[in-house]
Amino acid sequence: MQIWAGLGNPGAQYAMQRHNIGFMAVDSIAALHGFGPVKKQFQGWTQEGRIGAAKILLLKPATFMNDSGRSIGEALRFYKLDTNALTVFHDELDLAAFKVKVKTGGGAAGHNGLRSTDQHLGQDYRRVRLGIGHPGHKDRVTGHVLGNFAKVEIDPLSATLGAVAAEARWLAEGDAVRFMNDVALRLADL
Repeated sequence: MQIWAGLGNPGAQYAMQRHNIGFMAVDSIAALHGFGPVKKQFQGWTQEGRIGAAKILLLKPATFMNDSGRSIGEALRFYKLDTNALTVFHDELDLAAFKVKVKTGGGAAGHNGLRSTDQHLGQDYRRVRLGIGHPGHKDRVTGHVLGNFAKVEIDPLSATLGAVAAEARWLAEGDAVRFMNDVALRLADL
């Protein structure tokens, strides 16, 4: 089993914020791959399903971004899994908007959801970094991250989430390079 956690904040008022793109990504994966009904567990919401031969538990922590690691850690401990079974989908300020990169390990780079996950589990887990772009000056970062996607960003956002969901089988198989390449090909016209 693998656990794929999307980072975000619970509540309708946060639904379209850039900071919630991790939630959006796991929702897109669940919809495209026909995952089961939403359950409340591990201080969050889960959905179970399969992508290819891999059994996946999607998790959206309801603990708010700054305490995401508590929910993710609880799920990993319940299934007796190591961090090599974990993938975290999160917004990435230092990537151009709608670019997608995967890496394993690394620092939190000021991201409180990653910082919380690192505190609970260490840094050795796979991260799917979903670019939201940088507003240009550090004084505008908080407003940008916690701001909603603009109307002109909705089509590229939808295309990005669709590409991530469509190519998720490569993540399930452990081929991050193929995942990134195929997502980039799908998004080449953005």
